[in-house]
Amino acid sequence: MTGSFGPGPLPESADVVVIGGGVVGCAIARELSRFDVSAVLIERSPDVATGTSKANSGILHAGFDAEPGTWKARLNVRGSRLYAELAEGLGIPRKATGSLVVAKDTAEMETVAELRHRGIDNGVAGLEIWNRDQVVAHEPNISSDIAGALWAPTGAIVCPFLATVGFAENAIRNGVRIVIECAVTGIDVADRQIVGVRTTRGRVATRFVVNAAGLHSDEVARLAGDDSFTIKPRRGEYILFDRSVGQLVNTVLFPTPDKVSKGILVSPTVHGNVFIGPDAVDIDDPEDRETTAGGLAGIIAGARRIVPALPLGTAITEFAGLRAAAGKDFVIGPSPAARGLVHAAGIQSPGLTSAPAIGEVIVEMLQDVGLRLRAKASFVPVNPEKPRFHELDREAQARLVARDPLFGRVICRCETVTEAEIVAAIRSPCGARTVDGVKRRVRAGAGRCQGGFCGPRVTAILARELDVPITAVRKDSIKSWLFLSRADLEAGEGIHA
Repeated sequence: MTGSFGPGPLPESADVVVIGGGVVGCAIARELSRFDVSAVLIERSPDVATGTSKANSGILHAGFDAEPGTWKARLNVRGSRLYAELAEGLGIPRKATGSLVVAKDTAEMETVAELRHRGIDNGVAGLEIWNRDQVVAHEPNISSDIAGALWAPTGAIVCPFLATVGFAENAIRNGVRIVIECAVTGIDVADRQIVGVRTTRGRVATRFVVNAAGLHSDEVARLAGDDSFTIKPRRGEYILFDRSVGQLVNTVLFPTPDKVSKGILVSPTVHGNVFIGPDAVDIDDPEDRETTAGGLAGIIAGARRIVPALPLGTAITEFAGLRAAAGKDFVIGPSPAARGLVHAAGIQSPGLTSAPAIGEVIVEMLQDVGLRLRAKASFVPVNPEKPRFHELDREAQARLVARDPLFGRVICRCETVTEAEIVAAIRSPCGARTVDGVKRRVRAGAGRCQGGFCGPRVTAILARELDVPITAVRKDSIKSWLFLSRADLEAGEGIHA
């Protein structure tokens, strides 16, 4: 049984409705697809991974930071282990880099020791206290005035976009329907029991709803009469450097954390870049992703405490992401106001790491509140392998070109992305429908020129493959058209965020 992905239609009914197409919602959908239930995931944007999941650090935390006994502690460690098992089969790029929490003085070394004890309590394996010489041997570009560090060998990095897409695609292959460009407008409750969800694409009857709506999860909860938590957006800014300086650091470098944040870090990415950030600023607007001169200056100063010789001249982009903060811990559990509503909300760091474990817990909770689950004999746990042209040797590349000439057409020169890969990204079960959707899946436009060369060509390929006019192709969000017709201009239309 295969599901579907697109802007509609909604089914008349479903056993479970998942609201939110970020990494948490998609991981929950994938876990549900293991069972003989009908499930539909609703996402208001034209793609999955358009919120917090598209703008975060891409780090799989080891699990030493969270307070023992919390959801964060339990699900971080479990999620880290699940990624190690699932990543390859789901096509999720993952690299086991380990991580270091760097201390500058005796007081910070005491904090590092406390983190080690906390990590041991949380079940994190292999934690060690390193002295200065050990750290410098591992990270030659690190600041000379460090005192030591906590080494966590189970720390890793991952591509957050492809993690989300990997979970979503596997869910679709196993029967889940994902409906995009579909905003929730109401939740129907009768006698304190969920009975349906109203959307901009109609109503779906259901008795079970998972609220994984990220920055808007408190709004979704209130639609069911539940005001038990409030989301506070927390913005973090980043600077991304070109792959030419990818050897600046070998592992994820954290400063010693404070009470608000893990601090400004310096980290490699799975694609060979390096980034610095994020800061942590509480804001009111859940759509405010602007970068600021003060914020960028602050993360540069913070990163230089760890790696003084930052190659600022090789920065290729700056961006900001938002985390959905709702207190010190995740908000996970049945709603106190409506039976059948289960929250997966307030999922800030380490939410990416915890996502597959959150999926397990939420499905267990759905069963506890009455969802009947029977394992699906036909469940397929992996996605078909997708070749990444730039990673192959010349002989393997030649074989691909012989099989499909579109592999011989390089569209994105910075990242060596071929037309065949772009077409496959559009035609896949969770296929790209926007320029940024292509970028997130195959990195066309993610390199040094940030789409300056390949952007128009990607737009043309999208128009051809989706069978729409150029003026209907969007950058990312619902109204983010890149080209306007004469009629649009005469009507006063413009580009909208």
